[in-house]
Amino acid sequence: MTTVPSSAASAPVTRDRRRRRRNVLVGWSFILPNFLGFAALTLVPMAGAFAVAFTDWDAYSSPKWIGLANFRRMWHDQNFWTAVHNTCWYAAGHIPLTLAASLGLAVLLNQKLRGVGILRTAFFFPYVTSLVAVAVVWNMLLSPDIGPVNQLLRHLGWSHPPGWTASTDWSLPALILTSVWRDMGYYMVLFLAGLQTIPTELYEAARTDGAGPWARFRHVTLPGLRPTTYFVTIMLTISSFKVFDLVQVMTEGGPGRSTLVLSQLVFREGITQGRFGYSSAISLALFVIVLVVTLVQFQFQRRSER
Repeated sequence: MTTVPSSAASAPVTRDRRRRRRNVLVGWSFILPNFLGFAALTLVPMAGAFAVAFTDWDAYSSPKWIGLANFRRMWHDQNFWTAVHNTCWYAAGHIPLTLAASLGLAVLLNQKLRGVGILRTAFFFPYVTSLVAVAVVWNMLLSPDIGPVNQLLRHLGWSHPPGWTASTDWSLPALILTSVWRDMGYYMVLFLAGLQTIPTELYEAARTDGAGPWARFRHVTLPGLRPTTYFVTIMLTISSFKVFDLVQVMTEGGPGRSTLVLSQLVFREGITQGRFGYSSAISLALFVIVLVVTLVQFQFQRRSER
């Protein structure tokens, strides 16, 4: 009976261990740079903001521990509740309108049309355009006196068109309109990717059964886009609640406090007023609000999949 030397038997095991170790090291070589960047630019600042939220700090003196005083102050701060109200209204308008516009564009541009590539690029282009340029152009378009939008409305018979960013009633809708126009091209691309994963056999079977365009959209397209729709909704929710740059450039939170949002209040209290402890407390509250809304959406998605 032939016996295999123990060294020869252990050689494949050793090579397998080396291969696994090499694969692990290769994996970490890809993950580690991104994780270090995330830790340095996101994780550590978040932990620091959490700690600062319980202090009184103006950057000119040492932080002073004050416990929950910043949160008690926030509870009685009318500016905070105004910002929460405006942020929720912005999200309530921005999320469904962007969903509807981007999905409609994706369905339309998923057809075999002449120049469809040019149209896709044209609708995506606003998303990569400088936001400052977008805000300046839309401020000119929505100018109450000389803006082309109000001139068109007057031509159509609206004698007193909206004041848009100069009006406390219309400034928030103006921001929502601008943000939908800017963002719908990006989410259109995501929906296009989702549409192209739906098997064509399902549409052919629906046509064979006599289903019309609306029935096919309702019973084939929408169920097939459920994962994409969930992802887009989560991304839109996060971006809506942390909106800052568009508001800052177009209205600076005005007129009055009509467009003051939470991210802008964080900026005002921290950078402008130097109250970093109170600013961190507001940012922590914003984080909790977004987390709760996201968890609710996650639970709703899980229930809808059952």
